[in-house]
Order: sequence, then structure tokens, then C-alpha cells
Amino acid sequence: MHTENLIPVSEFCLNHNIEISFVRLLQETGLIEITTFEERLFIDIGQLQHLEKISRLYYDLDINLEGIDTIIHLLKRIDSLQDEIVFLKNRLRLYES
Repeated sequence: MHTENLIPVSEFCLNHNIEISFVRLLQETGLIEITTFEERLFIDIGQLQHLEKISRLYYDLDINLEGIDTIIHLLKRIDSLQDEIVFLKNRLRLYES
């Protein structure tokens, strides 16, 4: 297994001053995915921004995991609706010309 796109969870936690147990809890609740390789925990670089956002919501804003799950769901829904608006505007332009 190649670990070039993976960051050790311990390194992330050390740099962001959070506990490894918090990251494991996020995995258990399905908010992030963790890869285990040679008994070490890793997170994919693609999930790094997502994990940082979750940790800020939890530690800085004191939002519980259920609230974070709801916020993430609503943000995804907003993104989906914005994409749909762009698609519909582009489609509407075809008929305006």
C-alpha cells in the first residue's frame, strides 16, 4: 500500500492540538474514513480539509457530533442546490437567445 497520499492521524492531531480519540470517534460515527496500515492510522489528503472543518466546529464552536453531522448534510445540500441553479440558468440561456 502506498502512503504518499496519506497523513498519519497522530501527526495531524499533534499539529492541530486535538486528541486521537476524537478522530477515532469521527470514524465510528461515519464522518470521516481512516485507513489502517501497519497498525498506524492514516487519513487521506482529500479528507484533510473536511477533518479540519469538523475539528473547528467541535473545538472552536463547541458543536456536538450530531450537530456537526446536520451541518455537513445541510452544506452538501446547499452545494447541490447551487449546482442545480447554475445548470438551470445555463439551460435557460439557451431559450433566451
